[in-house]
Amino acid sequence: MDDMAMLGVENLPGPIPLGANLLGDGSGATFKAWAPAAREVRLRFNFVQDPSGTWHHQREARLQPLQGGMWAGFVPGIRHGARYLFYVVGPAGGGEGVKRDPYARELSDVPAWPDSHCLLIDPARFTWHDAGYRPPTFHELIVYQLHVGTWFIPEGRSHGTFLDVLTRLPYLQALGINAIQPLPVVEFPTMFSLGYNGVDYFSPEMDYGVGRGDPALDAYLATANRLLHEIRPDLPAYARRDIEGTANQLRMLVDLCHLYGIAVLFDVVYNHAGGNFTKRGMYFFDEQPRDSQNNSLYFTDRGWAGGLVFAYWKDEVKQFLIDNALFYLAEYHADGFRYDEVSVIRNEGGEHGWLLCRYITDTCRFVKPEAIHIAEHWPVDGQIVQPTAAGGAGFDAMQHDGLREAVRGAVGQAAAGGDAFVDMQRIGRALSESRLRDAWRAVQCTENHDLVYSGRGQRIARLADPSDSRSWYARSRARVALALTVTAPGIAQLFMGQEFLEDKQWHDEPGGPLQIWWNGLGEDHSMADFLRFSQDLIGVRRHHRGLSAAGCHVYHVHDDNRVLALHRWVPDAGYDVLVVASLSETSYYRYRLGFPLAGYWREVFNSDAYDHWPNPRVAGNGGGVHAGAPGMHGLAASADIVIPANGLLVLAR
Repeated sequence: MDDMAMLGVENLPGPIPLGANLLGDGSGATFKAWAPAAREVRLRFNFVQDPSGTWHHQREARLQPLQGGMWAGFVPGIRHGARYLFYVVGPAGGGEGVKRDPYARELSDVPAWPDSHCLLIDPARFTWHDAGYRPPTFHELIVYQLHVGTWFIPEGRSHGTFLDVLTRLPYLQALGINAIQPLPVVEFPTMFSLGYNGVDYFSPEMDYGVGRGDPALDAYLATANRLLHEIRPDLPAYARRDIEGTANQLRMLVDLCHLYGIAVLFDVVYNHAGGNFTKRGMYFFDEQPRDSQNNSLYFTDRGWAGGLVFAYWKDEVKQFLIDNALFYLAEYHADGFRYDEVSVIRNEGGEHGWLLCRYITDTCRFVKPEAIHIAEHWPVDGQIVQPTAAGGAGFDAMQHDGLREAVRGAVGQAAAGGDAFVDMQRIGRALSESRLRDAWRAVQCTENHDLVYSGRGQRIARLADPSDSRSWYARSRARVALALTVTAPGIAQLFMGQEFLEDKQWHDEPGGPLQIWWNGLGEDHSMADFLRFSQDLIGVRRHHRGLSAAGCHVYHVHDDNRVLALHRWVPDAGYDVLVVASLSETSYYRYRLGFPLAGYWREVFNSDAYDHWPNPRVAGNGGGVHAGAPGMHGLAASADIVIPANGLLVLAR
């Protein structure tokens, strides 16, 4: 160990960023930490493992104090992959202890968390291939929400990883979605988690990585290169170093997603952190006396979801969260964010929570304007998606429960039988009244990680027929529910397994009885048919511009008939589309409906065709209908159409 010399901060190029950062000239790395109450901050590095398995640091040196409670220094000669930790000496009467860097880009898997070392990472070592990729425009997004640890678990492995998601990119591309939204992927303390209890915000969850010594890593690398060259044979192959480390595996997933035309939206949790704060974490990073939880450097004493709310009144805490978002934009090429429970930031943080929202959205939009910012805020509040210049929070879109609750409610009512009341009017109101400044800003879903988690709400298939989730009633009502979500104004969102009629709730523990039944696609004809339905439905949404545009007029709703019709179009451009939905248990063969224009309208989608695909008894319109006089339902023309029982039609010019 050295003689505890002070690490130099002189003659460094520009300001020193927080965390550990290698210099571009290869001369070494800077280290910086925020610890305003500390008497001393040291850096421990050059860790080695003795024959007994115990780790020891061979070098240790003091950082220099700077203004604002910052400590910094420069280590010459240190290289990518080096292990390090901070050691903080508290104020008089305080404690002292080893600390992980709150800005650590990656943690070691040996020793395992919470004793992990921080790894000095050079993000420039990864070979990106996605130059020129641009995510879809916001209103065209079709988002697929998944949980990395449980979505797809290969035979012989205990849980899913980033590389396992990567292997399924052809499946996602064939499904037609153009964005994935993994549940939070930052390091969390428990073995299994939804991800909303993160504790190390810049380091990806180690359990989602495949270790450098895992014999399967070479096979994953071969798969990644096969996928790369199937889509872009002109690009250089990934090298072994590109796949080593959990951080690089997440980068590789994002990189290949982009090549397959799929954006990646990160789910971030800036309302609270933790649930298991250990001494090595950022909870009491500067070792203040623990006579009050409000002495925590980063957190208040206010609990939320098993963790603690951030101390938004501290500018350094705001900056930490802003830096985190910018980090994912820059170092992981993120295409946007879904912000968990912004309502908690607003309610618990007051004016400072509101400022944080405005600072993050404005800063990120300046850096990467094509990245979307989706807020979860309850209740739905249009001010959240107002620009900051107009007094809003600056988010682009927000999770919406109007259509979700209306559709789930109607499906549940329909399950009571043919004579039961079904509130189609509520669906119509939800389609017409988003409470947002633009209808497309609503993120629409009927299933998500919260709704159908174990012990909560049922999957749509089970809601549609509680006695038999594979009956015609379940299959057909589930098709209508998903089709209404995808054809409604707004950003469509699916939850993993919904696309092939998964009927079980889900759980974050891998290997349990609530795992997605992938084998069902080969064993259950209903699931295979439903997947084809989902693929074609998403294809219709992407092909017909009117289905992703702002124009929406619900012009016919009939509760007794259980029928609803809406007109979708691109304002000032046309591309008119009609969507007709029915939750009636019988088909209508001469149902008179208004049409916005006279002439021939093609039947471009009929959900009934996918029951026992191809359905030999499909109730349809023979390819299309002719609309003419007289007008009806306030529209210029009308026609008699066939509406299949528990079905949805899309008709286009």
